[in-house]
Amino acid sequence: MFYWLAELSEAFMGFNLFRYITTRAGAAFVTALIFGFVFGKPLIAFLRRRQGKGQPIREDGPESHLLTKKGTPTMGGLLILSALVVSTLLWARLDNPYVWLVLLVTVAFGLIGFADDYAKVSKGNHKGVSGKVRMALGMVIALIASVAAMYIHPPELSGQLAVPVFKSVLIDMGWFFVPFGMFVIVGAANSVNLTDGLDGLAIMPVMIAAGTLGVIAYAVGRVDFTSYLDVHYVPGTGELLVFCAALVGGGLGFLWYNAPPAAVFMGDTGSLALGGALGAIAVATKHEIVLGIVGGLFVIEALSVIIQVLYFKRTGKRVFLMAPIHHHFEKKGWAEPQIVIRFWIISLVLALIGLATLKIR
Repeated sequence: MFYWLAELSEAFMGFNLFRYITTRAGAAFVTALIFGFVFGKPLIAFLRRRQGKGQPIREDGPESHLLTKKGTPTMGGLLILSALVVSTLLWARLDNPYVWLVLLVTVAFGLIGFADDYAKVSKGNHKGVSGKVRMALGMVIALIASVAAMYIHPPELSGQLAVPVFKSVLIDMGWFFVPFGMFVIVGAANSVNLTDGLDGLAIMPVMIAAGTLGVIAYAVGRVDFTSYLDVHYVPGTGELLVFCAALVGGGLGFLWYNAPPAAVFMGDTGSLALGGALGAIAVATKHEIVLGIVGGLFVIEALSVIIQVLYFKRTGKRVFLMAPIHHHFEKKGWAEPQIVIRFWIISLVLALIGLATLKIR
């Protein structure tokens, strides 16, 4: 919205700053961060009043959770989403189709998560919306987003899969790109959802991944950068840096209240929305494979569940003491902050590796 003030730069030269994506990204970050600090406490107080007993804790989860996390309200993802949406609408170019694509995917997955969280707290147990219903709704959203991406991308990139490192390689998937894009978006949403099991565990890796994807979006949206880095130019994606900056700002505001011991959980409202956002950004920027590196922690968490389920069905035994894998380390006696910080370190290393793929020729 504030971008249009640049049209008044003849009257006041300072308005010319709003033309620059980096300026507006910085402003979006600050706006979302302040939003989180201002509305965090009132929202948590409201959620406590409305939810009473807070998020239902799984009885088959780690025993310590029944004592330390009982009574903590959920749906804290509303704080992140509100800050993200408001900041993006204020500072991003609203005539950019990629911004709307990612924003709508984020909000849509957030609504699925909200319905699930609401069902849990209203019923007083951990069973919310049916997993099949959530998956079906997520697939519909991802289908619409993937088809839209096919039409938004320039003709030479539509339906193509870019391969990192081997930058001249494009795999023509045609309309098979649609189910692939659906897999990326839905997979990212559910992987982040599985990761959200400890205080602060999911939000920091999400911010790290979003910051990395924001840099990538800015780079592939500039023809001079893509020429130097020898990557594919996707005009218009640079504006997603504003969205990513708002996500990081909103995430930091939320982390202030989610740091151990958490005053609020993001719930599925936040985890599904943020995961869907990462997947949509990757599809928009043609960096789907790089998302698997940058978001490698989420991949590991999801794989640990898949391996556990398949192996147990086949042998009746478990590979991990408990899945997702962060609970395995809890069972081994690791303290919660120890697991969280070490997983943050892993996320940061993977993000740096993902960024390195831009420069490797």
